[in-house]
Amino acid sequence: MKFKNHNQFSNNSCNRSASYKKAKQRKIPLSASYSSHFKTTHEDCSFYVWRFRLILILLSIIFILLITRLVYLNIIDRNFLSKQGNARSMRIINIPAYRGMILDRNDEPLAVSTPVDSVWINPQDFPNTTQNKREISQLLHISPYRIKKLLRKNAKREFVYIKRSINPATATSIKQLSIPGVYLEQGYKRYYPESESAAHVVGFTNIDDKGQEGLELAYNNWLSGKPGKQRVLKDRFGHIVAIMADIHPAKSGHDLTLSIDNRIQFLAYQALKETVQQYKADSGSVVILDPRKGEILAMVNQPSFNPNKRPNHDYGQFRNRAITDIFEPGSTMKAFSIASALDSGKYTPDTIIDTNPGWFMVGHNKVQDENLNHGKITVTQVLQKSSNVGVAKMTLSLPPDHFIDLLQRIGFSERTRSGFPGESAGILKEQSVEHPFNLATLAFGYGISVTPLQLAQAYGIISNDGLKCPITFLKQDDNPSCTSVMKTKVAHEMLDMLESVVQDGTGTRAKVAGYRIAGKTGTAHIASIHGYNKNSDMASFVGIAPASNPKLVVAVVIRNPKSDYYGAIVAAPTFAKIMGGALRILDIAPDA
Repeated sequence: MKFKNHNQFSNNSCNRSASYKKAKQRKIPLSASYSSHFKTTHEDCSFYVWRFRLILILLSIIFILLITRLVYLNIIDRNFLSKQGNARSMRIINIPAYRGMILDRNDEPLAVSTPVDSVWINPQDFPNTTQNKREISQLLHISPYRIKKLLRKNAKREFVYIKRSINPATATSIKQLSIPGVYLEQGYKRYYPESESAAHVVGFTNIDDKGQEGLELAYNNWLSGKPGKQRVLKDRFGHIVAIMADIHPAKSGHDLTLSIDNRIQFLAYQALKETVQQYKADSGSVVILDPRKGEILAMVNQPSFNPNKRPNHDYGQFRNRAITDIFEPGSTMKAFSIASALDSGKYTPDTIIDTNPGWFMVGHNKVQDENLNHGKITVTQVLQKSSNVGVAKMTLSLPPDHFIDLLQRIGFSERTRSGFPGESAGILKEQSVEHPFNLATLAFGYGISVTPLQLAQAYGIISNDGLKCPITFLKQDDNPSCTSVMKTKVAHEMLDMLESVVQDGTGTRAKVAGYRIAGKTGTAHIASIHGYNKNSDMASFVGIAPASNPKLVVAVVIRNPKSDYYGAIVAAPTFAKIMGGALRILDIAPDA
């Protein structure tokens, strides 16, 4: 008998097995061979049935488990799984805030923030191939070895910067590479249109747009905005595919309007740079004030730096020397020793002072007039000729506290409260004047250390009827609250005497055509650990214009000029160039 297939054979075998079972129940005699055959077939059939049933049971159990798991995941544990899924695709990212601009008094930008991109990488997603590293290195101008080292060092991290603040063209090229694990992050970078000329005043920010120096640091909280937060959906490559919600928007920083006039700032910077280069000086500073409001219209230093491309090391060029550096002012201090004498009532501009024979002894020390004998001269001539002997004799004839008191009222030995970071208070040791020689040298500018800003402020008091106005870098819309620290009569007399210094004294090189100029020259040896170095000097000039109605005060300080070193030769011409240009820029009418 032939069977078409195995199933047919199995069915027939099972049928015969069933027949055998019935025959056995009826006690029908069967042959031994037939009985043995059907007994074996019955056993095989039972095995197949149980195997089928076992498989069916296992499949049923698996199906039940799958249904149970499906119900559990979609109903019971739905919230947990939803959160976990969102955690792997939903992200909360920071939205960078725009930093406020710094503007000059005419709303010209001195510091602005421009949008830039930074390149970062996820080492775990990045295909670390030679071609990928070469392509990135060529666009970012960094070596493939550096990228390799960066990846090896941060292999377990998911975020590492490759290069910050790249230009838009480079960012576009990086994006077009479409390399997995390489991403762009949006941010802002500070740009300084005036570059070197305003660097020391404005300062600069770091890579994260936080103020580090200058007014960027002083007003960082005002300028800085508040970053926002945004919920976004990212794909498995980290790309943002959808913005889900704004948690809170970014808040831009406030703009800051300075008292600085960028036209005068650049003018002063150019003039100072030329002077420092001409005389091969170590450094120099210029401060320009509006004495009636206390506003700083310009402040420059040499050497300077480009804040848009700063050097890697600070060799002193980051320092705002006009505020942080102190020096002994020399003869520019004589204006205040004479003001002290006039304030006492014991002297007038016409009082005769006997300077014969050009020197005199104070204890065991000599005070002299550079080997000159001016003879008997008036107080005005003492200032014109810058006589050390004359001012020393007048100061010594008064109580020591009288001169010290005036200097302290003027503001020497205290910060101007301009708010600039790192401002120096200068040095004025009251106890040093207990010795007569110390008081005598103080009268002509030794034994006291000041900043160029303090010196400009002091001459601003003379030009402002004896009123001391708060110094500020911010534009003032209202008249400030000023304090009287010098008698008005004394201030007027000093202004006339300072004008005579420019007309007929040591300051003739400070003249400006068409304007009446008042001012004083200064020259002082620089102190070292071995005493005063006669080959190293500070040359200075501080002037006021127009003398008939003062609008500007300009202080010029040059440190260690070579060849010529007198303030009358080095600093006075620089003053004339700066003052003349500033008067024309501000359209101040001539008064000569």
